[in-house]
Amino acid sequence: MKMLIHKNLKKRIKDILIGLEDESGMGVVEIVLIIIVLVSLVVIFKKQITSLVSTLVSKMSSQAKQV
Repeated sequence: MKMLIHKNLKKRIKDILIGLEDESGMGVVEIVLIIIVLVSLVVIFKKQITSLVSTLVSKMSSQAKQV
């Protein structure tokens, strides 16, 4: 009984490791969807991103002058 459980566990671990190595599931459709989501987020949060970047740049330039 113990040997059977050990064999099943070993087989499941092997199947999981094989599944992790398989990258064939990443297709063009998934990549396009990811790009669409990222572009949408940039469009939605454009004002906040612009404000954040300009604040960071102004802080960097003011601190650079102190050095």
